[in-house]
Amino acid sequence: MQVKIKKLRETAVTPTRGSVASAGYDVYACLDNAITVSPGETVKIPTGLCMELPDGYAAFIYARSGLATKKGLAPANKVGICDSDYRGEYIVPLHNHGTTTAIIHPKERIAQLVFLPFVTAEFLETDSLSETERGTGGFGSTGK
Repeated sequence: MQVKIKKLRETAVTPTRGSVASAGYDVYACLDNAITVSPGETVKIPTGLCMELPDGYAAFIYARSGLATKKGLAPANKVGICDSDYRGEYIVPLHNHGTTTAIIHPKERIAQLVFLPFVTAEFLETDSLSETERGTGGFGSTGK
């Protein structure tokens, strides 16, 4: 699959994969200077990139496990979704879940990008749904 990418700044880094089997592409901070993130704070980190995805695909922005476990930093919205018709800059809102101040350096890997196909749905309003063994049980009901 080809994804068109536009660099908004010379310092922007094209996403990379850590290995040939990696599903996610590392996304880099496009910063002039390091940024500090206090505990409980959220900062929007620019990537300096815009993308054009093929129709029927979306880009999902996930946490990098190393950044989350070592610095307590993860996307504030847990998973970001970039639709194929979005042409603006990809910005990652990182939240500091830790108890100490974290530093984000220029060109640091801040998140991972995964491309996935999606299915659209047509909703049909009805007065009844088919019966199942589970029924309306939720929130842990299948573990009993």
